[in-house]
Amino acid sequence: MELTKRLNLITGHYGSGKTNLAVNLALEAKKQGKSTAIVDLDIVNPYFRTADFAGMLEEQGVRVIVPMYANTNLDIPALTGAVDSVINSGEFDCVILDVGGDDAGAIALGRYAPAIAAEAYDLFYVVNQYRYLTATAEDALEVLRDIAAVSRLSPTGVLNNSNLGEETALDTVLDSVPFAQEVARLAGVPLRATAYDRRLGGAGIPDGFPVDIYVKKIWEP
Repeated sequence: MELTKRLNLITGHYGSGKTNLAVNLALEAKKQGKSTAIVDLDIVNPYFRTADFAGMLEEQGVRVIVPMYANTNLDIPALTGAVDSVINSGEFDCVILDVGGDDAGAIALGRYAPAIAAEAYDLFYVVNQYRYLTATAEDALEVLRDIAAVSRLSPTGVLNNSNLGEETALDTVLDSVPFAQEVARLAGVPLRATAYDRRLGGAGIPDGFPVDIYVKKIWEP
């Protein structure tokens, strides 16, 4: 999947797999020769966040911007001036913002809405049909509407990341495509890609985007 805008906002429901997708998108952009930065804008959930993979990303040449107290025992939502800088400057060809889940997490995004809206951007809504609060397209649309309202930014595309963790099979992904297509139709935006664990092969997945699994539950190998 190629990111065509400089600013790319990754939003979605809690547990939709936003962070794993954001990490993969950042690495893919870097492989495509783009100078790349990823911003951990999740100031709500202290678990499964981009900051956890800062070392690996930096080794691959991806600049990582994290909240001041990320990965400490202080639960303080402090955003640094570096976030403003990476959004406002043209230093990087590709900037990915990993936004907190639901509307609660997207509130932080609203702070940067004027600067983001001043240029072309993509706001991707990540969906996982197998999360209990977004099991129907209508439920998923409600979450998206809440995110758009508090962020004061409009969605531009849907990313299907439907999975069942380590129980995911190829059919798990294929069966979710009609759901993701319906979410996109209701939202009036295109379904840009369907992510899948590259170990599954991806045969028959339309607009498939193979990903590596970096974010795992503590009990997963």
